[in-house]
Amino acid sequence: MKVLVLGTSGQVGDALMRASWPADTTLTGLARPALDMADPASIDRAMAEHAPDLVINATAYTAVDKAENDREAAFAINRDGPARLAALCAARGVPLVHISTDYVFDGSKPAPYTEDDPVDPVNVYGASKEAGESAVRAAVAAHVILRTSWVYAAHGANFVKTMLRLGRERPELGVVADQTGAPTAAADIADAIIAIAARIQSRPDDVPWGTYHLTGSGETTWFGFAERIFQRLEREEGRRPALKPIATAAYPTPARRPANSRLDCGRLRAAFGITPPAWEDSLERVLDALFADASATSAKTP
Repeated sequence: MKVLVLGTSGQVGDALMRASWPADTTLTGLARPALDMADPASIDRAMAEHAPDLVINATAYTAVDKAENDREAAFAINRDGPARLAALCAARGVPLVHISTDYVFDGSKPAPYTEDDPVDPVNVYGASKEAGESAVRAAVAAHVILRTSWVYAAHGANFVKTMLRLGRERPELGVVADQTGAPTAAADIADAIIAIAARIQSRPDDVPWGTYHLTGSGETTWFGFAERIFQRLEREEGRRPALKPIATAAYPTPARRPANSRLDCGRLRAAFGITPPAWEDSLERVLDALFADASATSAKTP
């Protein structure tokens, strides 16, 4: 199976290229400048040149706060690009796996969101991603949309790496404690997509197409997430900042964030037999890699 991964400069795209695929998979990855999701001609060229059997769209405009004043670019990449891609997939009979976000919800529900809950994004980024979902559904029947949340990895910019840096630089940190969700390792998303791809390849007439939720198992707050990171920092390096819980209102940002980002992943488990690992276990694996890299870098420094 020829698999085309779009957005390999991002965390999920990078994880897909690093993951262990079946031996009979031909994996091709594209990112800027080879692929520009804001340019329809660029998408056309990618599909024509690589003629994939499966497309995975891991591209996104993810600068949540910047999107508030950059609406046109956010919608070009998160809605218009996926719409073009989905139309090409439909014309060629190619299935599409599309990555989306918990930000399609407003965060007011007191329980985890299911796939059937009404969407109501509270910021431009969420609105652009919801529009992208709708475009994919309208254009290609053979699609799997995966909503995820709080993504991190050993590569790229993310909360884990930011906390480690700040934890080494500052004696005290305030972290938001009234937003709840599930940290999700990019590698776990990649593993789930590989399992979905195997189902598409082995049983193409029996694929439960549609929208699914995929996050790390369990839940926490950003404060709890940071606390776990700093516990490991203390074990590894003997230091940690004093951690102070703060309210969202005390840390204003241009874009509103949903207070509840929890996603119910039961449908994914029932349809594909995929149960994501506990977020704490996946975090430890990523921290293993980050501390190993830090140790190797330190050893090389004269």
